[in-house]
Amino acid sequence: MSFAPYSAAEFRRRAIEQNLTLGEESWRDHGDSLLNPGVIPHLEDMKLRDAAVLIPVVDDGEEARVIFTQRTATMRKHSGQVAFPGGAVDAEDEDAEAAAMREAEEEISLDRRFVEPVGRLPQYKALSGFSITPVLAVVRPGFELVPNPAEVETVFDVPLSFLMDPRNHEQGSGIWLGGERHYYRMPYEGHNIWGITAGIVRVIYERLYA
Repeated sequence: MSFAPYSAAEFRRRAIEQNLTLGEESWRDHGDSLLNPGVIPHLEDMKLRDAAVLIPVVDDGEEARVIFTQRTATMRKHSGQVAFPGGAVDAEDEDAEAAAMREAEEEISLDRRFVEPVGRLPQYKALSGFSITPVLAVVRPGFELVPNPAEVETVFDVPLSFLMDPRNHEQGSGIWLGGERHYYRMPYEGHNIWGITAGIVRVIYERLYA
């Protein structure tokens, strides 16, 4: 059976298929790790805290859409930035999937009954001190989203086809922690998707659609 290339059904199929080749060390070989090879030794020496983010792909016919949040300007870390729902893995979380879905419920009231986890990506190692597990998920229609005003300024979605088009993957650079860092950015309708979030999107492209 074949599906439209950017449908949720095709995303599910590709996510499940790529799980067979998911290796613990493959984080070095994807995304913005390739743009910053000099950072890898530092990440390998750091003690990182486990975190998880949910990649919510909404089943919307032949044109799936991906949910993002924009964090409030008052947040202590990453204020105002575009992000996936997620956060630190707590002791009571059974696994990364449970943590990602809990955070999505807390941040945007995405009821986990609508969420089907379909795979993971390689962990994203961040100089901010986290080892982030991106949890790929298909979200069936019928949910309602209510942003938590303490954490989320707004919620928006982007067509999966836009995100998986490498022509939309711009590159930028800046000085952070005393060195030049390179990153991806994917501007969309006034939203600046960049940094860790864009790096994760790039890995989805590389592992599922390239």
